[in-house]
Amino acid sequence: MLSVHTSPLHQPGTGDAGGMNVYIVELSRQLARLGVEVEIFTRATAGDLPPSVELEPGVLVRHVDAGPYAGLSKEELPAQLCAFTHGLMRIWAGRRPDHFDLVHSHYWLSGHVGWLAAERWGVPLVHQMHTMAKVKNAALATGDTPEPAARVIGETQIVRAADRLIANTAEEAADLIRHYDADPLRTLVVHPGVNLDRFRPADGRRAARARLGLPQDALVPLFAGRIQPLKAPDILLYAVRHLLDEDPSLHERLVVPVVGGPSGSGLARPERLQKLAARLGLTDLVRFRPPVTQEVLADWYRAASVLVMPSYSESFGLAAAEAQACGTPVVAAAVGGLPVVVRDRATGFLVAGHDPAEYARALRRFVDEPHLTDRLGAAARAHARGFGWDATAADTLTVYQTARESHRFTHPATG
Repeated sequence: MLSVHTSPLHQPGTGDAGGMNVYIVELSRQLARLGVEVEIFTRATAGDLPPSVELEPGVLVRHVDAGPYAGLSKEELPAQLCAFTHGLMRIWAGRRPDHFDLVHSHYWLSGHVGWLAAERWGVPLVHQMHTMAKVKNAALATGDTPEPAARVIGETQIVRAADRLIANTAEEAADLIRHYDADPLRTLVVHPGVNLDRFRPADGRRAARARLGLPQDALVPLFAGRIQPLKAPDILLYAVRHLLDEDPSLHERLVVPVVGGPSGSGLARPERLQKLAARLGLTDLVRFRPPVTQEVLADWYRAASVLVMPSYSESFGLAAAEAQACGTPVVAAAVGGLPVVVRDRATGFLVAGHDPAEYARALRRFVDEPHLTDRLGAAARAHARGFGWDATAADTLTVYQTARESHRFTHPATG
């Protein structure tokens, strides 16, 4: 597996680490349990990192030197792809020529390294976009930066080169076909999963709130994720202001946690959300918390009345699945994969567009119906059980097998 721009060992919720990091870790673990040996190659971001780290038996993370360890933004990484590829080939040179059976690249930067590596080794390339430039550019948040033309060109080249493309949802597969002219026969849907052992109701909402210092009787709409315009945490703050303007008495009953760190274009103005909270008069209600471990994140999900995801684009919406697995409903934008993850009016509410007033109306329902969190949460938990990582790994392994069979047929000399 290739994950050039972000390491699976990094803390999700800050920098460029997010759902893709969780995806690679959980998928690799499950593949190892199915008897697949996985080596994950990622760029070294510190000089004192060991050459390799065993994530668990059967899963090895290898650090590749490519460019300065620190200070490189994701936008600067294309210039380091040659160095990364060179480092990858040096490691491979010490192995048998047939050591690797398949390359699975994640995100377009990894796809370009994977394209060359797969050709050099005579093995198939399976690629996963996770996000696409054309889709992001079609739904930009106000003030966000468009993805560059170089990425669009790079993604188009990878789509043509890959033996198989994995999409998170049928909508993402349709986007690949519509925007990038992907071959429908080589574009397969595999839903991401949820760690159902970690994300579960456990000892309940009251206990989670006690651990996190949250009042038991509060309405707690939670934002959890990377703080950047694409994820639209500002819409939650505007929605809360709208609620308070309609009913000032809610001021005593609201706590709004924002769990995560600046990322992407949000790094240019890392204090923007705090300043917005102050300008809206919400400083005493909004609790900013840095990124947390997966175990603590599960407690935040359990403690919340509802998770709010007003994103402009989501290939799947892993946080929505995790929250529901903990028994917490979700209010989300009806974009990308979120309509697959959230069942409207059954496990939460889907909002068309990004009008804060619409999000305020959805949140108001949790004020007016005290048992709504529990009712929707029970259905959410049942729905999330269908997203286990074991199913994701089994379906991915099937993709690997079809890719290898097809590659042997089309490349008999190397396959």
